[in-house]
Amino acid sequence: MSVNKISVEKFATMFLAGAKRLESKKEWINELNVFPVPDGDTGTNMSLTIMAAAKEVAALPKPFVMEDVCKAISFGSLRGARGNSGVILSQLLRGLTKKINGKEEIDAATFAKAFQKAVESAYKAVMKPKEGTILTVAKGAAVRAKEVAEKSNDLELFFTEVVKAAEETLAKTPDMLPVLKQAGVVDSGGQGLVEVLKGALDAFLGKEIDFDIVPKAQSKSVAVPQEVMSSEDIKFGYCTEFIVMLEKDYTSKDKADFKAYLESLGDSIVLVDDEGIVKVHVHTNDPGLAIQKGLSFGSLTSMKIDNMREEHNERLQLSQSADKADEFDKTDEPRKPIGFIAVSVGEGMSEIFKGLGVDYIISGGQTMNPSTDDMLTAISKVNADSVFILPNNKNIILAANQARELVEDKEIIVIPTKTVPQGITALIGFMPDKTPKENEEQMLEDIKYVKTGQVTYAVRDTKMDGIEIRQNDIMAIGDKGILTVGTDIEKTTLEMIGKMVDSDTEIISVYAGEDVSEEDMAKLEKKLTAKYPDFDFEFQIGGQPIYYYVVSVE
Repeated sequence: MSVNKISVEKFATMFLAGAKRLESKKEWINELNVFPVPDGDTGTNMSLTIMAAAKEVAALPKPFVMEDVCKAISFGSLRGARGNSGVILSQLLRGLTKKINGKEEIDAATFAKAFQKAVESAYKAVMKPKEGTILTVAKGAAVRAKEVAEKSNDLELFFTEVVKAAEETLAKTPDMLPVLKQAGVVDSGGQGLVEVLKGALDAFLGKEIDFDIVPKAQSKSVAVPQEVMSSEDIKFGYCTEFIVMLEKDYTSKDKADFKAYLESLGDSIVLVDDEGIVKVHVHTNDPGLAIQKGLSFGSLTSMKIDNMREEHNERLQLSQSADKADEFDKTDEPRKPIGFIAVSVGEGMSEIFKGLGVDYIISGGQTMNPSTDDMLTAISKVNADSVFILPNNKNIILAANQARELVEDKEIIVIPTKTVPQGITALIGFMPDKTPKENEEQMLEDIKYVKTGQVTYAVRDTKMDGIEIRQNDIMAIGDKGILTVGTDIEKTTLEMIGKMVDSDTEIISVYAGEDVSEEDMAKLEKKLTAKYPDFDFEFQIGGQPIYYYVVSVE
């Protein structure tokens, strides 16, 4: 006997199963990344994104309510989104839940509409959608969903065909993107989506699944004032966070009144509402009053209260470690016109950004993929009317843009810097006497002239851009692909720079990574200055992991 409808309980179970399957396959998906570099992380980003939502769903009271489940999936994935693949996945989930929310039971026709909405939302989130990616796989599944739903209401047939269509589309991605065919892999983001759909199908069919949802790992971000202060100087002692599941109308006046009330209790206010959910963050001496006010709008979930005075000494100790975030809380300072947030990795790189006036540095860690929530936290710490965000990695730009859309009390300007050198150049060109718009235009113009090269090692054998690459080879990667490959770090770096310079070159900046000795850096400096006597050079200790050298040519 065919199943024509599923309950909210079944829907939640299918979602959790999809999340768990993706989580279990993340390392394998990481290995599908086209570039054979040590920081391939599509699987990790997608897993962290969907597990943030799974954690919210798993925390809901039983029996499940459809509206609560949809809100938890949408809000959890939106805030937890990391990397381009994670942001796209969050938009797919958000679009899906928009069509399912409000339904007591879900049939094939509703699911088909939900898949269509998911694809629509994801495509809108990407400025220049590229086929042969997770977007194409989602679209292929949505097209098949519509076709099947028009002919049958059998959900087993429906889900089986949707998974089949996703797999068929995924298999075609190498024919759509030559870079995938060269590397001999399918699109990693598309593979991640297929794993989610397979997990959901397994749950629908009643297969035994481990539903233990492990809370996502908390990032080791640390906010440390530039001047050391004692714990007694902390004005408001409790960092209070919770989510309100709205149970009545929540007007713009309610939001304004709620924010004004929180401001009367403390500072560092974040108040973000998204389709029936309100995320609250406040530093206060009386968390109970904030919680009581929240209860006047609905039920609460994800409550968290931290004693900041007790944590103060631990944070100071953490700040001494080079691999910890070097972030500065500016909320106690007077409001200023313009502030800056930069994503950085490596103690030396972070010191450079700090010296250029960055208010808050988000430590990207090894793969430099902070979440949308990390971006929102940073924005809340910078007390400025207009805040510039420098992602400094092409895989973080979407998360920064997503955070921008959730902020209402500040102007957020995302400069789409794809590399750390681009971020440094953008900051150097900032002019205090110009408007934010004028500076944005100038920064966008300045970063066009920055060429970046990065030297690292290969984690697997592959062939790219007609170049044979063996595991542990030294690779030099430029803005548009592989520049050269060798077996010697210094020689490969010199060859890379030789391919980057041209008749317009004036400045070459070299940032040494954490695995480069001072002696090796000095040898490279001597050879470069002798080879290019007419250029200006800057040699800095960047301290970045993975990449032996990061070089910019302007």
